[in-house]
Amino acid sequence: MDKRSTKSREGEPSIRLQIDEQMSSPKQRSDNWDSIMFEPQREINDTGGKNDSNTNLGSSERQTDYAPEKKLTIFALRLAILEKSASGLGTLGFIWATVVLLGGFAITLEKTDFWLITTILLIEGTRIFSRSHELEWEHQATWSLTDAGKYSFRLLKSSSNSIIQAIKAIFWRKPHNSRELTDNAQMGGLRRDSQKSATRMWLTPDVPLLPYTGWVFLTRNISKLLYWLQLLSAIACISLSLMRLMQQDYGEISKGDSDKRNRKSALNIFYGLALAEALLFLMEKTYWEWKASYCKLLEEVNNECEFGNSGIVSIKRFFYDAYSRCVNGSIFDGLRMDLVSFAVELLASDSSDEQLTGARILRKFANSKRFSDDTLRKIGTSIPVMERLVEMLNWKNPSEEEIRKSAAEIISKLAGKKQNSLRVAAIPGAMESISSLLHLGRNSSCAHNEIYQKTDITDHVHYESSSFNLLGLLILKKLAHDHDNCGKIGNTRGLLTKIINFTHAGERLLKDNFASTSHIMLVKRSLQLVKMLASTSGKTGKLLRHEISENVFTISYIREVLQYGENHTVLQQLGIEILTSLGLDEDAKEKIGSTGRIFQELLCIFFKQGLPENQDTVRVVSGEALAMLTLESEKNCKRILRLEALEKLVEALNEPVLCVNSARIMRNLCAYSGHDCCHELKGVSDAAPTVLKATMSKEDKLQEVAIGLAAQIFRFMSSCESGNPFNTSGIKETELAEKLVQILKQYQYPSAKVPRIRRFVIELVIWMMQSKKENIRIFKDLGMEKELRNVAETTSELECFNVFSGSVGLSRHKTTVYSLVDTALKLITDGQVLKWSFVRAHGFNRLAMVPDSPFCLALLLEDAGSCAG
Repeated sequence: MDKRSTKSREGEPSIRLQIDEQMSSPKQRSDNWDSIMFEPQREINDTGGKNDSNTNLGSSERQTDYAPEKKLTIFALRLAILEKSASGLGTLGFIWATVVLLGGFAITLEKTDFWLITTILLIEGTRIFSRSHELEWEHQATWSLTDAGKYSFRLLKSSSNSIIQAIKAIFWRKPHNSRELTDNAQMGGLRRDSQKSATRMWLTPDVPLLPYTGWVFLTRNISKLLYWLQLLSAIACISLSLMRLMQQDYGEISKGDSDKRNRKSALNIFYGLALAEALLFLMEKTYWEWKASYCKLLEEVNNECEFGNSGIVSIKRFFYDAYSRCVNGSIFDGLRMDLVSFAVELLASDSSDEQLTGARILRKFANSKRFSDDTLRKIGTSIPVMERLVEMLNWKNPSEEEIRKSAAEIISKLAGKKQNSLRVAAIPGAMESISSLLHLGRNSSCAHNEIYQKTDITDHVHYESSSFNLLGLLILKKLAHDHDNCGKIGNTRGLLTKIINFTHAGERLLKDNFASTSHIMLVKRSLQLVKMLASTSGKTGKLLRHEISENVFTISYIREVLQYGENHTVLQQLGIEILTSLGLDEDAKEKIGSTGRIFQELLCIFFKQGLPENQDTVRVVSGEALAMLTLESEKNCKRILRLEALEKLVEALNEPVLCVNSARIMRNLCAYSGHDCCHELKGVSDAAPTVLKATMSKEDKLQEVAIGLAAQIFRFMSSCESGNPFNTSGIKETELAEKLVQILKQYQYPSAKVPRIRRFVIELVIWMMQSKKENIRIFKDLGMEKELRNVAETTSELECFNVFSGSVGLSRHKTTVYSLVDTALKLITDGQVLKWSFVRAHGFNRLAMVPDSPFCLALLLEDAGSCAG
C-alpha cells in the first residue's frame, strides 16, 4: 500500500478471503487534498502489516505466556513420575526376587511361593515389555488421519467404482462432450485417491503383520492389545501379591533351620514391592483415563488451539512425543516442548503425513490472533524453516496441495513483518518459488476470459488455481513494501509479466454482477501490486516503471478496467493510480497519451456525477492522473484540448472534490500547450474570478494551486486576450498584494505540504509588477523586498521540483526559486530608480507612454542609457 493507506488486515486465502486492501477514505482525501506525487513523502518503515516495534510488547508477552499445550506437558510430566516410580519399584522387586529369593532361597522356598514368584516375574516382565513398546505403537497409530479400516474400504470402494464405470462405458455410450466432462471429473477423483496411496513405502498404520488377518493385526490396533495386556498383568499381579500377603502361609520354620529364618520377611518385601508397583501403574492408568476420557484434556487443548476436528491427531502426536521424552530421558525433557517447535520438526520430516500435520499446526497458529506473534517470531528467526517453507511452494503434486497451500499462507504471514520479509526475499530462489504460485496452466493473454466459466468442474479447478494465485500475489504485495524487494521482483525473470497478466479483466467479467469474488480479487490484488511497484522511489522505481510500461498489455488492460469497470470503482482507482505513477516516466507518459480512449475515460470518470460520497476518491485520483500526464507534455495537453474539456474544467473549480486537480490541469494546459493554442484556451479567462477568490482562501492546498493557476491565466490574458481579471472578481489588486505578502510571511521556510506555494506567489508578484507599474510601489510599501530576501536565504531543493517519488524530487523546474526572487527584486529596486532618474532627465513622464508589457524594463534601460549619453 502507499503511504496514505490505513493499517492493513491481511487475510486468509481459503474460499473465504479477508483482504487488507483498504483504500484511503474518500472524504479524508478530498478534504486534505493528499497526493502521492505532488508532495514529498517521508520514508517510513511501513511493512503493511504489524510492524516490529515494541509498541505492543506488553500485550504480545501476555499472549505468549499462555500456551494450551502446557496442560499436556505437565500432564505428561505427572504420568512420567508415576511411570518411573512404578518402573523403579518393579526393577527393585525383580532384583530382590532374582538375587534374594530365587537366587538365595530357591531350595528352601515352598512350591507355591516358588511358582507364584515365577509367575509374577513373568507377568511383570510382560507388562514392562508391553509398556516400553506401547508408546511406540501409540505414536505409530496416530500416523493415520482416518480410523482403522476406512482407508482400505475407500480403496475398495474406489476400485469397485472404477470397474463399474468401465463396464458402463462399454455398454452405455454417452454424447462425447458430456462423457468427457464426467470422465474427467471421475478420473480426477480417482487420481487424487490413487496419488494419496501410490507411495513407494508402506504407511505404518496400514502394515498387515499377518497375511489374511484383515484389520485385526494392523499396526494401528497393536497398541490397544498392549494396553489391555498391561491392565490384565497389573490386575493379576495385585491379586496374587495381595492374596499371599493376606495368607502369610510361607511354610513352617523348624528350630535350627537357619536357611528359612528370613524367608517370611523376604517374601513380604517382594510381594509388597510387586503390589506397590502394580498399584502405581493402575493409579497412572486411572489418572490417564480420568484426564483423557472424563475431563477430555486432549479435546480441550485442541479446541483452545482452534485446530478443528482434524487437529486431535496432531494433539495426540504431540502428547505422545512429550510423554516419550519424559519417560525415556529426564522427566523435564517434555516441558521443553511446544507445538511450534514440534510442528517445525514434523515439517522437516520425509513423511508427507508428518509434513501435513506440521504445516497445519503452523498455519493455524500463524493465523491466530493469540499465537501468531510468537509463532512468526520463532519461524522468522530460523532460516532452515523458512527455506523449507519456500521449497514447499514448488511442490505441484496434487496429493501435496494442502501442504503447499499451508506453506504459502505461513509465508504470507511472515512477509507481513519487515525483518521476516527481508529474510524471505534473501533466500536463494525465493522469488522463483513464489512465482510458481502464479502459474495459470494456460495462455495467459486469454486466461481471464477462459477462467470465467460456469461449470462445476471448471469452477473447482479454477478456484484451486486462483487460491494459489491469490496467495502468491499476497506474498509479493507484502514483500513489495520494502524497496529492495521491489527490485528483486522486477529482476525475477517472467515474474512482472505474470503479475501484469492478472490485471486483465475484460468486459465480460467486469460487467457481470454475479462474477466470482476470487476472480475480481485476483484483478484487484494484481493491480495493487503493480501500483506498488510503479510507485517505488529512486533508481529502482525508474527501472520498474520503464519495464511496466514496456509491456504492451499494461495500459490496454488498465483501459479496459476504466472503460467497463463502473461497477468496480476500487479497480478503477487502482488502475488510475498506476497511470499516475507511470506518468513519472517521460516515455511512459507519451505511451499513455497515445493509447486510445485513455484521456476520454479519465475525463469521463473525473466529471462523472451522482457517485456516492464514499466513491468520490476515484474522481480525485483521475484528476491527479490527468494533472500528472499533462505536466510538461505539450502533446498530452493538446490531446486534452481537442476533447473540448476546458469548459467543464472551469466549472469543476466550484466543486470541492474536483477544484484542486482541475486547477492543476488548467495550469498545465496554460503553461505547456504551446503558443499556437490560444484559440483552444480562450475559455480559460472565465476561471479568473473563481481563481482570485480561491487565492484569498485559508486552505493550504487549494490556495497553492489557485495562485499557480492565477499566474498562468493572467499571463495568457496579457498575451492573447484583453481585459482586467480584477474587474469581475470583486477583489482589488491591493488586497491581492497584501495576501501575497502575508503568505510569504506565513511560510518563512519551505513547506512539504505546499512545496510550490512560495514559487507561485513570486511568479504572480512578478506578473503584477510587470503588468502595472503602480504595483511596484504597493509591494514596496508592503515590505515585499524583505520577504523576497528571506525566501532567497531559505530556499531549498524541496521547491525545485514539480513532482516527487517518495522523498526523491522529479521533473525539476527550469527556473529556480532564486532566479525568480532575483527578477522580482530587480523589478522592485531597479524599476523605481530608473523611473525617477528618467523623469528628471527628460522633464516629463515618458514612462506613462511605455505600454504595459514584460518589455517595460528593457525600454526603461534603453531610455536611461540614451539620457546618460
